[in-house]
Amino acid sequence: MSDRSIRRGPTMDSPVSKTSGTTVHGESKTFEDKDVDVAAHLAVDADATGKPITPEEALRIKRKIDWHLMPLMCFLYLMTFADKTTLGQAAVLGIIPGAKLTQNDFNWLGTVFYIAYLAFQYPQNLALQYLPVGKWMSINILIWAAALCAQSACHDFKSLLGCRFVMGACEGAITPGFMIITSMFYTRDEQMRRTGYWFGFNGVAVIILGFIAFGVLHTHTENFMPWQWLMIITGVMTLIVAVLFWFLFPDSPTTAYFLTPSERVLAVQRIKSNQAGTENKHWKRDQFMEALTDPKTWVMALFTAIANVTNSLTNQRQLIVAQFGFTEIQTTLLGCVDGFVEITVIFVAVNLASRFKNSRAYVAAGFLCVAILGSILVNTLPSANKVGLLFAYWVNIFVFPGFVIMLGWVVSITAGHTKPTTGITTNAIVMGAYGVGNAVGQFMWEKKYQPRNHIPWAILSACSASCIILLLVLRWMLARENTKRDGEKYDSKWDDVCIVREVDGKMVERRVDKEFLDLTDKQMRDFRYVL
Repeated sequence: MSDRSIRRGPTMDSPVSKTSGTTVHGESKTFEDKDVDVAAHLAVDADATGKPITPEEALRIKRKIDWHLMPLMCFLYLMTFADKTTLGQAAVLGIIPGAKLTQNDFNWLGTVFYIAYLAFQYPQNLALQYLPVGKWMSINILIWAAALCAQSACHDFKSLLGCRFVMGACEGAITPGFMIITSMFYTRDEQMRRTGYWFGFNGVAVIILGFIAFGVLHTHTENFMPWQWLMIITGVMTLIVAVLFWFLFPDSPTTAYFLTPSERVLAVQRIKSNQAGTENKHWKRDQFMEALTDPKTWVMALFTAIANVTNSLTNQRQLIVAQFGFTEIQTTLLGCVDGFVEITVIFVAVNLASRFKNSRAYVAAGFLCVAILGSILVNTLPSANKVGLLFAYWVNIFVFPGFVIMLGWVVSITAGHTKPTTGITTNAIVMGAYGVGNAVGQFMWEKKYQPRNHIPWAILSACSASCIILLLVLRWMLARENTKRDGEKYDSKWDDVCIVREVDGKMVERRVDKEFLDLTDKQMRDFRYVL
């Protein structure tokens, strides 16, 4: 049996004459087989059996996917965050005097990472669409690890700048790649929690990095400083992750090694409700233009840019706590508490947003309100109250769930593989905005504002307030569009598309569900946005 073409047809398994070429026919358009989602053929096989997936089968497949994906994704995201925040830990381990850096140099090392991230964001997303996702991420992890290890041999600003640039370029594949994988393997109801789980390992990274930093702080090796040991240790750990990823991480549910052929069919059936398919390896100009002209793309991008100005705390947190009056050892160990708080607030936020229907904007806004309170307290408490300042700083960590919820939201409200996170355009725009926010945010923390940093904390408060407004605007836009679609007549234009395949010497047609036609959320009028 061999697949020959895909076309519009009125029947299932009805004989047709042989056709040359490979085409798809829709009521308003004719397009090639490459336009269809790669899972279309598996979906057709599933539909041909006439048996829908049972809840027990869906649960079994979900658990199997969780066991194989989540540990690797969580561990890699842990190392990703640990690696890029080694700079912050190195600040209290002697990198500034050791590499003869000024405060401005240190800020630039944080900024250049995100400049490279921004510059390589679209090329990285193109590569993720055209190349196997898992293998491409593995290559980037390997290069990243080498650049991290190389920092231990750097003794001046320029060489460190080059290594940080390479790391930023490679990191551009990780979060977009994870968003793609999350959308491929999980339903929309599951995506928010899974995004929160792997992102929450940022907090685990902070804890582990705190203990590693505490250990290397007590090393006494001639001509090799504690901050250099930190780079070597984390770099070698990342090299191990790169090897594991190459051999163990799947590229899509249609080729996942840990699923049997029949389980791959069930995995595709399971995510049919997403109305977004799994993947398509071809770039489409119409989807590209739709993403550029879609207002919600730019609202999400603006939110992401502003939200990640506050992420400058990642590189500055050790210096900030030290300026409250704590010693190097105290600052290093207190960083572990940062990680615990981050894990807790992200876990609570994503579970609240998943449990209560249409609550994503409200949950994120609630956590941002708490973060604003923390910024105000840091700015108003007296300098002598270093414990109060420390607790107020920890309250600021409530800012992070807002961005995590947005990542999961972006995955859930776009369809079509050139347009959304499962492709390149919306993903590149949103994650490019992530790079902009992080790059700009580093320069708030100027030496002239130290030690209280009143101006930076005021900016953080303003950013969080702006994010609340943008969340509510996005929710209003999506709710209005849902209401508009509820009032429209049913659109059957994409209901009659069939795969034409040869069975026992005859060409027969089998219907393809429109969820696997690689249509965008605007083209599918029965697509409803989660709120």
